[in-house]
Amino acid sequence: MTKPGTNAKKLITRCPFCGDQLGITRLSCCGCNTQIDSQLEIPLFFRLPPDLQEFVMVFLRCQGKIRDVEKELGISYPTVCKRLDLVNELLGNTSTPVRRSQILEQLERGEINVSEATQLLKERSL
Repeated sequence: MTKPGTNAKKLITRCPFCGDQLGITRLSCCGCNTQIDSQLEIPLFFRLPPDLQEFVMVFLRCQGKIRDVEKELGISYPTVCKRLDLVNELLGNTSTPVRRSQILEQLERGEINVSEATQLLKERSL
């Protein structure tokens, strides 16, 4: 995975014209140039905003130890928990959907950033 801030191309998951979800339609081999045409969904992890993808990578690197995530990212324990809740919500791993007002309250308190709130609101509207 390329570090944020480099000149790497970014994977977009929504159509810039209509806002619908994009899919993967072609895979190609870098060695022999074989091409496979199909209709595949973009994996859920890559639908997360880049900052939440990085958060998940830090969480995994810290082996799920919230205190270590706190130290590495310089954020509070409740903020780590809120981001975990947000990741779970965006990945569909929660049985209780977050209300719009909860998202806005988290944004107002600085527990999530604008891109996280926007992504969560978009996912809720599907």
